Formats: sequence, C-alpha cells, structure tokens
Amino acid sequence: MEEIRSELEKVVKLLFGVEVEAEVVVAEGQKFSDGREVDFASNVAMRLAKEVGQAPREIATEILNKFEMEGCEGEVAGPGFLNFCIGDSYYLSSLARMIDDFDNEVKCDGYAGQTVICEFSDPNPFKVLHVGHLYTSVVGDAISRLFEYAGAKVIRANFGGDVGLHVSKTLYALTRNPASLAEFRETAQAGGLLGMGTPHPQPGKPSVSPAAKAAQSAESSAKLAELLAKCYVEGTRAYEEDEVARGEIDELNREIYGIVAEDKHDSELAKVYWAGREASYEYFKEFYAKLGVEFDEYYPESEVAGRGLAEVKAHPEVYVDSDGAKVFRGEEYGLHTRVFVNKMGLPTYEAKDVGLLFTKWNDFHFDKSVVITGNEIIDYMKVVLKSVSLYAPELVERTTHLTHGMVRLPGNEKMASRKGNFLRAVDVINIVDEEIGSDDTRLTMAALKYAFLKYKMGGNIEFDVKSSVAVTGNSGIYLEYATVRAKKILEKLYNNGEEQMPKFTSSVDSPSSRVSPSRKASRLSGARSLNLESASSLNSYNLSSVERLFVKKICQYKYVLYEAVEGMAPHLVCNYLYELAQEFSRFYEKVKVVDSEYEAERGRIVAVYLAVLEHGLRLLGIEIVEEM
Repeated sequence: MEEIRSELEKVVKLLFGVEVEAEVVVAEGQKFSDGREVDFASNVAMRLAKEVGQAPREIATEILNKFEMEGCEGEVAGPGFLNFCIGDSYYLSSLARMIDDFDNEVKCDGYAGQTVICEFSDPNPFKVLHVGHLYTSVVGDAISRLFEYAGAKVIRANFGGDVGLHVSKTLYALTRNPASLAEFRETAQAGGLLGMGTPHPQPGKPSVSPAAKAAQSAESSAKLAELLAKCYVEGTRAYEEDEVARGEIDELNREIYGIVAEDKHDSELAKVYWAGREASYEYFKEFYAKLGVEFDEYYPESEVAGRGLAEVKAHPEVYVDSDGAKVFRGEEYGLHTRVFVNKMGLPTYEAKDVGLLFTKWNDFHFDKSVVITGNEIIDYMKVVLKSVSLYAPELVERTTHLTHGMVRLPGNEKMASRKGNFLRAVDVINIVDEEIGSDDTRLTMAALKYAFLKYKMGGNIEFDVKSSVAVTGNSGIYLEYATVRAKKILEKLYNNGEEQMPKFTSSVDSPSSRVSPSRKASRLSGARSLNLESASSLNSYNLSSVERLFVKKICQYKYVLYEAVEGMAPHLVCNYLYELAQEFSRFYEKVKVVDSEYEAERGRIVAVYLAVLEHGLRLLGIEIVEEM
C-alpha cells in the first residue's frame, strides 16, 4: 500500500503538478477484467477531477500509463477507480531480497542516531513485586527492543521509592513488633545483609563488599521481601486508623530521609533500613534475571528528590505556597491541585518525578523519554508534566507517558498492595511453570510474555493461564511450536550433507544476551551467513493460491514493524506472528515440501518464514527453543 501510494503521488505531481495524499485501501471481493482478484484500490483520480478539469476515468488512464512499480499491475474500473493487483513476481522478488540480505530488507531506521530512555517496572523497595510489575517489565522491554530495532540507543531505566511514606510505614510496623524484628535480624544476618557498611548502589550491580555479597542468598532476600510486604500492610493500616501512629510514622519518615541524605549507618534504624533496601534489591535482581530483562540505570527516589525539591523552590510562580506546603494549582489548566512539597518541607512523589525528569535529561540529553505505568496515575502525571512544561517545555515535549490497565486472573478483584490483596509476580510465574510441566524456563517465559504482549496497551487484561500455555490458539507456546515445525522441515531438506541448512543474519539480540548500550559495539548479534544458492530461481516459480497467501503474509513483516515502532505497539507484532503461523499451518497441510518437485523453492519459502518468525519473537524478548 505504501509503495502504491508513493508511486501514485509521484505520478500525479508529474502529470498535473498537484500535491495530493493518495488514499489506497485494501480491496475485497473485486475482480480484474480477466478474473484475477484486486488487491488494492484508489479513488485519487475521482478526487482530482474538479481541480484538474477532466473526467475521472481520463485522469485514471493517464495515471496508469505513467505508473511503474515492479510486480504491480493496474486497471481502471467504473467511473474512474484505480485497481491494483500484486503479481507473484513482486512477492518472490521480496523473498529473494530477504534471502540475500535479511537485515537490510526488514530494517527500520526511524530512530537512527537518537537516544531513547525507556522507564518501566519501577518497583519500590520494602514492597513485594506483584503481577503489575511483571506486566510492565515485559512490555517495557519489548518496547525498548522496538526502539533498538529502529536504530536508537536505548537506556532502560528503573525508578524506585527507597524513601517515602511507604518505607516509614513498613519500618514502623517492623520495629514495633519484637517477633517480626527478630525474624528480620536473623534472616538478614544469615543472608549477609546486616552490617554491610554501605548501601547497595543499584539492583543487580556489584556490592562494594564482595565478601558480604557472596554471603547473601536469594532465599534470604525473598523471605525478607515477604516479611517487609506484610509489615507494609500493617503500617498502612496503622497510619489510616490511628492518629498517634500517623504522627509517629510521619516523624519516622523525616528521620529516614536524614539517614539516606547523610549516609548514616550506625543507628539501629539505619542498619534495619539499609538491610531492608539491600534485600529488596537482591529480590528484584532475581526477578529480572528470570525475565531476561536488564536495566542500564536505576534511579532511587533519594537520588532525585533533591533535584526535584530545588526545581520546585526555584519556580515559585509555578509552585505556590499553601498552608505551609508547595502546591501546583492545576485547575487553571483543566487539571487538579497537587502537593509537591509537604508541610514538613519534604518532597512528595510529585517533586521526585520532577527531579527524575531533570536527572534523566542531565544524564543522557535524550531525544525521547518513554514512561510506562498503570492507568491509575494518568491524571497525576498530567499535573506533574504540565507544571514542568511552564518552565522547561522542551523536556515535556520529548516525554511520552504510556499506561496500561490491571492484570487479573479470572475472577480476581483489583489489586492493591496497601491492603495485601494483590497477586504476586512469583505466584503467576509458578502457576505457568506448573501448567507447562517442563524444565525449560524459556517456555514459561514465552507463555507469559506473549500472553501479556498480545493485548493492546491501555485496557485491563485477564490473564488466562490455560490459554497462555496452549499448543493451539494465539499463544507463545503455539508460536514456539510453529518454529520447531519449520525447523524440522528444513532439517530434512538441508541436513543430508549436500547443502547447509539456511541461516540468516539477525540484528535482534537474544533476550539473554542483551548488553548495555555503553558496552555494545554493534547492533549485530551472532550474525551468521545464509547459504541458499540460486535464490533468484524464486523469480520464475509459479505460486499456488495457498503459497501466494503464505508468501504475501511473509512480505508484510517489515511494514508491520514500521507500524509497531511508530505506535510503540508490541501487540501488532504478536498479531502478525500469529496470523503468519496460521498461514504456515495451512501451507504445511496443503503443500508438500520435502521430496516434492519444487522442494528447493518451497524450502526457501519456509526458510524465510522461519527467519521472520524468530526475528519477531526476539523483538518481543522471547527465547526460541530448538525442540518441544
């Protein structure tokens, strides 16, 4: 469609000197005069009639006489419609080019030379990871991969609340319960988390104390994370129901800010704080390792709060005094008022987000910043970004806020971690793992990731475990099976010692091999040569109707990728891969490949299909299995 549209606009400009946006649509149920199906149609000639002063059919005939596009035939129909039929030569030429240079044929350079920072996941230390973190981690990594595919240098960023009311609520409940505190100390000591001396700088990055680091265990960190989550629920209840407790928690919040700001480690509270934060980071590290997601930057709230506080104080015309606090009055802009600095002089979440935006800009001078969160903070982010737009509009113009709905199992109510009725991320992973019944964790991740990514972002998602692991239907397991089935065909064709099995280059990193952009020398990862002699022989091959539909779907891939990048929409890739696998299934059932008269040509078609399927799955962050 894009090629036809571009050629039509060029011809119209040449013939009539007119700039026009040529509309091209998919034609359904229409036939050429010789009985062939029409693929696309355009009414551009009819739209030009008044301006040009000619009959639409005359205009269409002139356009068609100058129209040149390899493998595309046109015909004038009715009062002046232009119908187009894409011939086999067009699709087979595209396949031949994919065989010759797969990367170049499917590449997109829409973000070449740009720096894009993708912020997602954002779990808070001292709280347990729920299924929402699982979802946003998967989606954020897939969107990051789309940007990388489009040529961008991508920074995966993670933002977490290591200070704030949630921390003081947790430590209030912990330190006032002797049994919980004793359990915490015992577990932390066993894991090497108490008495470390300095805080862990980032999740997954080396501790300053290798000996202490070696003593830690994933088991201890997970146990501590669960204990802290329980304390958070208890502390929240106390804050909401007990006025005395509320005052004590507010004071504890101020004290914790001081511990972090002054880097204190001697007091009992400081030791508990640093041990709890370290346990949370270790817990996060294990979680991300399971997903195959690696972050380049982690921004604790404590490190950006100061910058946010400074920006708020520097702009009194934006953030005004209100009963001892600093607020932004959003009503003037159709929004609502929010507090950026509370009465105690402490920055709120709003101010920290302001600080984060400026910190990311100072660190990377990004061309685009994408922030991925749940729908519940849409209005919150509108206020934050609007306030910044009044004194740093260029940063807001470069920022995109993407949101998603809630993830639930069938029948589950909305999750709320402050009440403790949330679905833990680890529980979801374990449920899928048990359902699959395989030791290959790649299948678990394929099922999970695809089940999340196949939905368009925005609405709520009901995660059906049974359908996510089904070998038939729209699932990651089905697509894994589709790759294995294609490989079996190619093994029969090429593993006889006479010709090497075809392998394509790939610019898409395997999920387990992604490295930081600062360490990545090239976007090419594991490039391998393609050994398919006489790829040009496809140009003279006559496709059957089933083969034509299959090849046509293969050739749509790069255009789907353009749309996915432009819309930051991994679900478009999922939809396409599922449709492609379905076309392959029909092809597999009705067309003989091995030991057929045309096994060489058909083998090449299957090889390109497999390359597309694997490329697409890697873009989604899904590892590919060799057999099932």
